[in-house]
Amino acid sequence: MRLDGRHALVIGLGKSGVAAAQLLLQKGARVVAADDKDLLLPDGVGELRRVTPDALAGVDLVVVSPGVPLWLPIFIEAAKRGVEIIGEVELASRFIDEPLIGITGTNGKSTTTALCGHLLATVGLRVFVGGNLGNALSNRVLAGGKLDATVCELSSYQLEGIRTLRCAAATVLNITPDHLDRYPSLEAYAAAKERIFLNQRAGDAAVLNARDPRVAAMRTGAGVKRVMFDARTTLDGLGVKLRAPTLRGAHNAENASAACLLARHLGVHDLQRGLDTYPGLPHRLEPVRVLDGVEWINDSKATNVDSVEKSLSAFQSGVIIIMGGRGKGAPYAPLKPLLRERAKAILTIGEDADKIAAELGPVQACGTLASAVTKAREIARGGDTVLLSPACASYDQFRNFEDRGDQFKALVRGLR
Repeated sequence: MRLDGRHALVIGLGKSGVAAAQLLLQKGARVVAADDKDLLLPDGVGELRRVTPDALAGVDLVVVSPGVPLWLPIFIEAAKRGVEIIGEVELASRFIDEPLIGITGTNGKSTTTALCGHLLATVGLRVFVGGNLGNALSNRVLAGGKLDATVCELSSYQLEGIRTLRCAAATVLNITPDHLDRYPSLEAYAAAKERIFLNQRAGDAAVLNARDPRVAAMRTGAGVKRVMFDARTTLDGLGVKLRAPTLRGAHNAENASAACLLARHLGVHDLQRGLDTYPGLPHRLEPVRVLDGVEWINDSKATNVDSVEKSLSAFQSGVIIIMGGRGKGAPYAPLKPLLRERAKAILTIGEDADKIAAELGPVQACGTLASAVTKAREIARGGDTVLLSPACASYDQFRNFEDRGDQFKALVRGLR
């Protein structure tokens, strides 16, 4: 892709938008950059224009950050004018030569991405790990050098903006209700996820969850090797266990299955060493401390109902769960049988507390995370587990799920 002399408009200036703007500049493009909500510019990025049709004057390329919906009027107008519209990961992928491993799904994306990268690095391969995980794919290109593989977490939003991005190996881990505030239906959300297989060629691998009907039925191209995984059976022939010390619960056995199969496609055979040494990710069933026989677990990344269900399933009983935040439109009622079986108490916080109470009651309303931690300390007894697993986004009271998890850890470590 030649960018020298092209006129590019970058919309959305989070981490990926800024990285995209820097990449465009590095490749010789003239860059106009604007936030979708306001007018913000990182250092060194072109001139400032308001994001209206007038901003498209002279522009022949629009690069969109994943958080910006593609149905905004500016993109409709750009399409009418024949302007190329792509996402940040699509832009970056056009400058990546090594095999790209793509990972998506409603839950488990980050764990599977990090684990797959770890499996590859453990056997000495040079690897970039990023994408939706936090390190924008454009940073891979900006860093330069030669690598053996790039492992990229891809959200449904990012997949909406791909055109030619090709995954040598790709997986969809699962499809459950999420982001229904952005998609008109679960089918539309699943269709966005299915795009990860869009440009695969003969010899590439599609790793599919055999236990998820929507995933198992996804279409792949001619000659693409379809590899079905089931945490109970898939890895028997690979000589590895399905559990790593830092991977708790049946859902993480599925994540390990997918990561191992992706790594195997690149020729990695020593998988067990990587599983045994995987350090885990913060905010995903992360142990914080044990105090007076009570285990405190930070699962702040559990921002939807399905992820809470998976996390709860990792415990047998005595769970004091902290739930709440900004809801995503999905019902909480499906959690009721599992909560009845395994939860000792439900403590609620944030905007959706009343809805959680209405669907899952009885609950103890705490309002804030600090109050919930205090209440949990009062009622927990030796052998219990206090689990922050909100089933909600964090933006009502926190900057993001990391901020929520970090505040939880600080509160828990401050307990006497």
